[in-house]
Formats: sequence, structure tokens, C-alpha cells
Amino acid sequence: MDLVVSRPEGLYCPQGDFYIDPWRKVDRAVITHAHADHARVGHNHYLCAAPGEGVLRTRLGKIALDTLPYGESTVHNGVKISLHPAGHVLGSCQIRLEYQGQVWVASGDYKVAPDLTCEAFEPVKCHTFITESTFGLPIYRWRSDAEIYAEINAWWAANAAQGKASVLYGYSFGKAQRILAGVDPTIGPIVCHSACEGLNKAYRDAGVALPPTVMVSDVQDKSIYKNCLAIAPPAAQGAAWMKRFGNAYSDAFASGWMLLRGGRRRSNMDRGFVMSDHADWPGLMRAIGATGAEQVIVTHGYVQVMVRWLQEQGLNARSFVTEYGGDSDEKEDASGPLAETTGMVDTAAGSAQ
Repeated sequence: MDLVVSRPEGLYCPQGDFYIDPWRKVDRAVITHAHADHARVGHNHYLCAAPGEGVLRTRLGKIALDTLPYGESTVHNGVKISLHPAGHVLGSCQIRLEYQGQVWVASGDYKVAPDLTCEAFEPVKCHTFITESTFGLPIYRWRSDAEIYAEINAWWAANAAQGKASVLYGYSFGKAQRILAGVDPTIGPIVCHSACEGLNKAYRDAGVALPPTVMVSDVQDKSIYKNCLAIAPPAAQGAAWMKRFGNAYSDAFASGWMLLRGGRRRSNMDRGFVMSDHADWPGLMRAIGATGAEQVIVTHGYVQVMVRWLQEQGLNARSFVTEYGGDSDEKEDASGPLAETTGMVDTAAGSAQ
């Protein structure tokens, strides 16, 4: 008995008659997190984890939204639903479904490493686990946040000493706030692109501690551009927004893809900082193992690589084709840097965050 099946609209629970992160308009959608490839406008009813309400409303506007605190449950058409922390971004959750003794967990996107800006990933025991595979290759292994923050602070301080701005590109929802939570604000002022600043407010409203920031359009004293840290989405690179910094700046990109030389070369920036909001290969393996699942269904990323590996480990593994990973502001494109070095790209699953 499958509690989740793939339909043209998205991943569907036939027993409960609702969808998980659907990509077509549906009546009822249960949302794992507010990234635009998982949370889309147009559904009649939404359900999300309570900590994600602010960011979901910030991104989608006026919607019919119910929330559920982590760990609490509700029953819909006989299916017991509970939401559990995924550690990906603020409000991200894994969706646990229980029906007639069967337990399935749809994890959305997740990260098992600790994060200052969201609740830590919680392993949930189940019979079937639906997992992402964005960084589903053994080459992907992350260092600690403390090491990455130290590198960012040293880069920023060195630039400030030379009278240069430090422009750091990171996805506006999740990555930007994670960067802010760990940098040293005593080095200089911090300015943000408007795409980031609205979400910064949602994080602060949810109780996440972030240092003071100012939106670039509100800057009065232009001298701060000589030593500031500027946080912006990747789309700002080369845009008119950058003209205010003149030629006196150094730029960098924070992404998991910066682990590979090809990714750093393609970004055409001064620096690359390896920071991802997704689990690395050891994290994926730990998360899957902790569920005790007998069946694993793999979505978006290096799908066939992970399916084959899990099958070799004795698990019943298969895949769902989804439309996740298609938001140009937030995706980390698996067809890019790794394709240059290995050619191991799973095109059937689409691009990945």
C-alpha cells in the first residue's frame, strides 16, 4: 500500500486526498518549506509547520494557511499527519504520514548539520522514506560552519582594511540569513539586497538572532561601501544594483557547488565559500539509516546514483520524478560544475537546489 504516489500535479497521498509540495494547482497542499520550487501559489488550502508561517506568507502573500507545531498531529481522511524539523531552512519540515499501520516520511529538502537559523533535523522512524539527493555523491562532504564563518570573516576584514566592499552572493531565503547569523558584525556595517531584507524580517519575527542590517536602497552614508559586507542573491551579479560599489569591491559566492573547481571557475568571482543548506553525502546516509526505513524513494538530484548505491546496500530503493529544483533564485544546478568533472548527471530528475 503506497501512501504517496506521483501524479502530474505532484506527490499525492491517495488515502488522505492531499498533495505534498505540488507543482500544479491543487485543493490541499502540505508544504515542507517555503522555497519556490516546493511552495507555489494557487492552491486552495495550505498546511505548513508553525515556524514556517512567516516566511511562507512573505513569499506567497495572502493564502488560506493552517499551521501545525512540530511534533503535533492532525488527522485528515483517516491519515495521521505530523510535521518534524528538517534542518534545511526556517520552518522546514519532514511530513510523517500514518495509515493502517504504515508510516511514510516525505523529507522535502533537509540538512543534518547544526544551523543557527532553524531547528535541527529530527530522524523519524518509518517504513518508507522519501529523500532528496541534491548532493548525492560521495565527493560532497562539508566542513563545519565555524570554519566557513572564519574564512568569510577573514575575507571581509582583509577587504575592509583595503577600503573595499565585500559582496557575498547567497540565496535570498535560507542562505542569506545563515550567513548573517554567523559573521562578525564588528568588522563593519552589513547591507542587504531587498530580496533578502524582507526575509530577514521574517526570521527576526520568528525569534532568530541576526545582526543589524540596512537595505542598500536606504543607505544614506555612501562611505559604508568602503568596508561593508553586502549580501545579495546570485541574480544581482552584473546587474545595475552593483554599480553603487564601483570597482572597489571583492565578490564571492556561498554554495555547496563551490566545493568543486569547476563551480568556482563558472561563478567568475574572487572567492567561493562552501556552504550548503542541503545534506552532504555522509549526512544523507546518516539520515536514511536513522529512519530504519525498508524502502527509500529518491527525488531531485543525483537520483540514479543514490538509488543504485542504496540497492547495493540491500535497501528497496526507487525514485520519483519531480519538478523540484527549478527556482532560478535558489537552485544550485547539478548540470553545472559536476558535469564538467564527472559527467554523472541525472537529467530525469531535473535540476537541483
